[in-house]
This record gives sequence, C-alpha cells and structure tokens, in this order.
Amino acid sequence: MAKHKPIDPDNPPMTAAQLKRLRPATEALPNIVAAHARGVRGPQKKPLKVPVAIRLSPEVLAHFKAKGRGWQTRIDQALKEVIDKRRV
Repeated sequence: MAKHKPIDPDNPPMTAAQLKRLRPATEALPNIVAAHARGVRGPQKKPLKVPVAIRLSPEVLAHFKAKGRGWQTRIDQALKEVIDKRRV
C-alpha cells in the first residue's frame, strides 16, 4: 500500500491495533442499531385493479388528462358510473 499524506492531519489512519479492536455496529451500539432498524413488511394486499391496454380517442384522452394526475382513475370512475346507470 502506498504511503500518502493523511487528508486530515487531525484524523490519521488507524493503526493495526485499532483496526483489530473494531466490532460490528450491532455489537458496539445495539440500541442505536435497533432504533434505526427497518420495520417488517406486512402481507401483500391483493391488487384492486387489473392492468389493461385500451385505445381511446384523442378527445376522450384530452378530456380526462386536462385535470392532471389521476386521469386513469377518473376514466375508471366514469365507466363505473355508466355501469351503475345501466343496472337500474
């Protein structure tokens, strides 16, 4: 290993003895590691919608996209309303 000047003179490279004393964070700081541990993910939910590909006229697409995000949800809601009206 080439010898280089330390980047920070106040923080010299660790000696072999210091490196030998190092321990994993789970051993040295178990409380801190436990506090930052990620939660366990719960069971997956079933998908509520089915992915499909449909062709829409430019007018229909422009109408629903005009209000911004959520345009696919608005199309879904409009189709549900048509279904509900036909059930009567």
